[in-house]
Amino acid sequence: MIRFSNKITGVKKKHFTNKRNLDNILSCVKLFGGVDKMAVKIRLKRMGAKKSPFYRIVVADARAPRDGRQIETVGTYNPLTKPATVNINEELALKWLQDGAKPSDTVRNLFSEQGIMEKFHNAKYSK
Repeated sequence: MIRFSNKITGVKKKHFTNKRNLDNILSCVKLFGGVDKMAVKIRLKRMGAKKSPFYRIVVADARAPRDGRQIETVGTYNPLTKPATVNINEELALKWLQDGAKPSDTVRNLFSEQGIMEKFHNAKYSK
């Protein structure tokens, strides 16, 4: 960090470091004359104890750490039960997919098993 006349240079600002600025995550950045861009991912957040993982399916800023701040919880995934238990709020998942959130590879597979990706693609390409 270098200081020149009360300005700090060489430091990236993170807009999602405190609760006051959570609205910055939810609000879209206006670029190129009104095109909305939002870097949001649907991914797994690890919970549980050591060697007994349990996951929440969350919507989070793409820049946030894996177990960091989340915007909303969409469902849960427990790989230890036989067969694996998956609980997903289908309406929330479809809403976020239609708003442009990108699912991770694992979440995409879980959504495909539940039939959510098929519903999303049918809604997207039927227009």
